Amino acid sequence: MPEEPANLREQALSLLASGKAVSRADLVEILQVAPSTVSSVVRRLLEDGTILEEGVGASTGGRRPRILRLREDGGVLAVAELGARHARVGLCSPSGALLTAEEFAVDIGAGPEAIFDQVAGAFDGVRSAHAPGRRLLAVGMALPGPVDFPHGRLVGPARMPGWSGYDVRSDLRERFQVTAVVDNDAKAAAIGEHVTRRDAGDMIYVKAGSGIGGCLVSGARIYRGGRGLSGDLTHVRVADSGERECSCGGSGCLETVASGAALARELAGRGLPVADIRDVIAATINADPAVVTLVRQAGRLLGVALSGLVNFLNPDSVVIGGALSSLDVYVAAVKGMLYERCLPPLTQSLSIEASIAGPDAALIGLGRLLRETADLRPS
Repeated sequence: MPEEPANLREQALSLLASGKAVSRADLVEILQVAPSTVSSVVRRLLEDGTILEEGVGASTGGRRPRILRLREDGGVLAVAELGARHARVGLCSPSGALLTAEEFAVDIGAGPEAIFDQVAGAFDGVRSAHAPGRRLLAVGMALPGPVDFPHGRLVGPARMPGWSGYDVRSDLRERFQVTAVVDNDAKAAAIGEHVTRRDAGDMIYVKAGSGIGGCLVSGARIYRGGRGLSGDLTHVRVADSGERECSCGGSGCLETVASGAALARELAGRGLPVADIRDVIAATINADPAVVTLVRQAGRLLGVALSGLVNFLNPDSVVIGGALSSLDVYVAAVKGMLYERCLPPLTQSLSIEASIAGPDAALIGLGRLLRETADLRPS
């Protein structure tokens, strides 16, 4: 059987759900893969009941193609990821495939009610533009703080004033009158990344954005810990941190030296025109020497924090996601430090690379969570 590209299944589902493809031939042409590979994916989707094969299309010179469609009731899943300064919203098909996504600015400090009003408006906008007339089946949200899963309540988020203890799941259920799932952003993104890769094995996923979060995927399952609060990598104490004060109230945390927010603060303190993580990324891409040096050091410090986990857990892969994963110098510095600090037998076959799901990782993960938790499998 031909080997399938890691994310081909999700791409095929998305194309079929959006109507951009209706046959095997369409999938071959759009995805630019071998017909045998597409046939393998389609056969698996037919076997598990995700899609149906019905009718025939017009001939283009050969045998008339069989028409493929999702086996669903026409509804959609609405998903959203919140960051400190942005929100990303999207729609998924009932199979969990991401159909569309868009991003807009928010201020997480405005509090849940104001933020949810904005998100609700954004959901209405994407549904009107991309899924008019299709009913809302469920809602999923990923948040940049510790979430008591599956109850959907925030537990002491350090960078989210006014959110601690807030029952996000109940708010979403009452607001939208549908099933709601709420998770930590790094955990949702880890699910999305693992689904997209399909060959990641046991994986440590790190979301390096304005803050830093982490997640372990073992045996294709998220490790959540006793209260679902595992993965709080951001408050691991590291050497060479300068004992800077952290948002958690402590000092010397990884967040204070290796996160996007820390880099922006440090560079602004040096008089550079940097206000946020986007400015950090732009300055790094422009090869500003002072910025590149600081970003490289931040990546090395993240590698130091991860090295103990790699030595202890022996994962198959370490994946760096979040906004900082777009910077090769940051990812390379993490990789270099892991090779330097970890035992050679553990790094011999260890994959260390940037996310391939990119900014949509959490939305893809929420789609999968909703499909499983809300029992939205095709029937």
